[in-house]
Amino acid sequence: MRASRTLSRLLIAFCVSMIAAGIYAQAQQAQQTKQAQQTKQFQPEVGQEGKDVVWVPTPQVLVDKMLDMAKLTAQDYLIDLGSGDGRTVITGAKRGARALGIEYNPDMVELSKANADKAGVSDKAKFVKADLFETDFSQATVITMFLLPEINLKLRPKILDMKPGTRVVSNSFTMEDWAADETATVEEGCISWCTALLWIVPAKVAGKWRLDSGVLTLTQEFQMLSGTLTVNGKSMPISEAKMHGDQIAFSAGNTLYSGRVKGTAMEGTAKTGTNTLPWTATRADK
Repeated sequence: MRASRTLSRLLIAFCVSMIAAGIYAQAQQAQQTKQAQQTKQFQPEVGQEGKDVVWVPTPQVLVDKMLDMAKLTAQDYLIDLGSGDGRTVITGAKRGARALGIEYNPDMVELSKANADKAGVSDKAKFVKADLFETDFSQATVITMFLLPEINLKLRPKILDMKPGTRVVSNSFTMEDWAADETATVEEGCISWCTALLWIVPAKVAGKWRLDSGVLTLTQEFQMLSGTLTVNGKSMPISEAKMHGDQIAFSAGNTLYSGRVKGTAMEGTAKTGTNTLPWTATRADK
C-alpha cells in the first residue's frame, strides 16, 4: 500500500512537472513568434514621423554619388546622421570603410542591423539608437546626412569643430551661408532628391601669421579667406584665398602661395613666374 501511494505521488509530481515544462515551452515559443512577427511586420513608410524629420530614403544612385564625392576609402570612418534603413552605412561598409549609423527610431535600428547582416557587412556596419544632438561623432572622417536645413544649421558648429579635412555630404539640403565646395546632380536613374552637396571642414586660420618677410593677416568666413600681406611696411590685399581642409592657397601681388596648416604653423611654396621658393609662417596672435 505504501509503495503504491509513493508511486502515485511520483507520477503526479512527474505529470505536474511535464505540464509546467510544456506551458513554459509554449510561452517561450509564443514570445519568439511574436518577436519574429514584429520584426517581419515592420516596414518603414516614406513620410513616417521621426524625432526631427520625416523619413524619406536617399535613392541608391545618390548614395553612391555622395560616397564618390567624399572619396570614401577603406581607411575612412563613415558616420551617417539619421541613418534610416541603413543603406548609406551598408554601402560604405561594402566599400571597406568602418561605418556607423545614428538613428533615433529603434525599429529602424533593428531593421538596419538585419539589412547589414543580409548584406554580409555586419562586422563593419554598426547602428545605434541615439539623438544626433547628444552624440559625439567627432571621430568620423566622412559625415553623410539627409536632414532639413534647420537641422544642418544646428549641427554646423559641431561639424566646423571637426578635424580639418573631414568630408561632409548632404542629400539636397544646404548649410545656409556655408557654401558647398562641390555640388552634383544625378540625372540618370534618379527621380527625386537627386542632388548631393560636399563640404570640406576647413582649418581655422583667422588672425595674424608671421612670415620671414612680413605679416599675413587673415579674415575667414568658413573656407573663404580675405586679408593682407604686409612686407617691409607695405601692405597688399590677398586674393583667390581659400581653405581646402588644412590646405591654404592665396595670391599676393604677383606671387601665388600654397601650403598646409599644421596647428600654429604653415609651410608651403611661393611661386612668382618661374621661380618657386619655400615659405613658412607661425601664429603671431596666440
